[in-house]
Amino acid sequence: MSTIERAEVFVASPGRTFVTLRITTSDGVTGLGDATLNGRELAVASYLRDHLVPLLVGRDPARVEDIWQYLYRGAYWRRGPVTMTAISAVDTALWDIKGKTAGLPVYQLLGGRSRDGVLAYSHASGTDVPELLDDVQRFLDLGYRAVRAQAAVPDVGGTYGVRKGRVYEPAATALPDEQPWDTQAYLNFAPGYLAAVRERFGFGFHLLHDVHHRLTPLEAAQFGKRVEDCRLFWMEDPTPAENQEAFRLIRQHTTTPVAVGENLTSIWDVQHLITEQLVDYVRTTVAHAGGLTHLRRIFDLAALYQVRTGSHGATDLSPISLAANVHLDLAVPNFGIQEYMGHAEETTEVFHGGVTFADGMLHPAEEPGLGVAYDEKAAERFPYQARYLPVARRLDGSVHDW
Repeated sequence: MSTIERAEVFVASPGRTFVTLRITTSDGVTGLGDATLNGRELAVASYLRDHLVPLLVGRDPARVEDIWQYLYRGAYWRRGPVTMTAISAVDTALWDIKGKTAGLPVYQLLGGRSRDGVLAYSHASGTDVPELLDDVQRFLDLGYRAVRAQAAVPDVGGTYGVRKGRVYEPAATALPDEQPWDTQAYLNFAPGYLAAVRERFGFGFHLLHDVHHRLTPLEAAQFGKRVEDCRLFWMEDPTPAENQEAFRLIRQHTTTPVAVGENLTSIWDVQHLITEQLVDYVRTTVAHAGGLTHLRRIFDLAALYQVRTGSHGATDLSPISLAANVHLDLAVPNFGIQEYMGHAEETTEVFHGGVTFADGMLHPAEEPGLGVAYDEKAAERFPYQARYLPVARRLDGSVHDW
């Protein structure tokens, strides 16, 4: 019987910091998992090295479900982003091994294709409305059928979502950048630029917008009402999700679809959002919600309540997670859309393969497993660099939700 011979944790910063787990079996088969948690990468690396890796050696890698239960239910301290990201990495690596052992791409092990490709959206942004409109045009010219739109609020520095280089990456400083935020200025401005996008480009593509937890429930309800004529595919994270009941108020006042969940890590975090039909899309991801094993449970629950998937896919997830998400997206019946921002050139020097983009859709590699290779030698050229997400402060100096 094949057993897990070793598990190694790699921390490197090719374009941004990624934590990668590589599990090797006694038969010489390797599997990769993404253990990246933006701004807390070393905490997950330590959790893996110090607490999970010693538990894996000698176990049967084929017992994916049992290992998941052992790591989750066998521990007294459960859940939380660090624990769930570490478990996610192990689970994803074991699915990669299972696919390679079976000689099949992972989506075939999940039931095969439910669709020909995976609809993807990317991020258009600008420091003003004309720049945003030009960026939307760029993505449409690239073949995207769905585009998220964000623009800098005039006279408010550090507005969320505006790309400074080729790839948007908010974790860019060694210590948190403290950025100003003005809710009223945003509410006065954002509906106008979303309307400008529709006025210029029409309704032949999906338009998305990320509020990023910045509004109270009532403010979010007002915003959703104001942008109904824009027919958004969704407004993302309109208010912090700790209080799930808050979304009921939003639901009562607007028909703009709601997407939530990129920073939620388990089925229990989204249970009431789904079962009470308070959201339309659940954005949990392979990297942070327990890997393929647990994310499939979340998506299956969502399907019962006509909630669709919309997994997080920013550059703070490595190509391993992106590939794993796309394999699951391809298989589940209630798929909605997949975020796809691409990666920096340095990232692609370390991670090879995974997915391809064509005609607005993502397609997974057809080789066994997840189809991603990790170049350890190339990673050595990119030593760890500490990078933190910003902190938002209102104009009176008080801390606001990021």
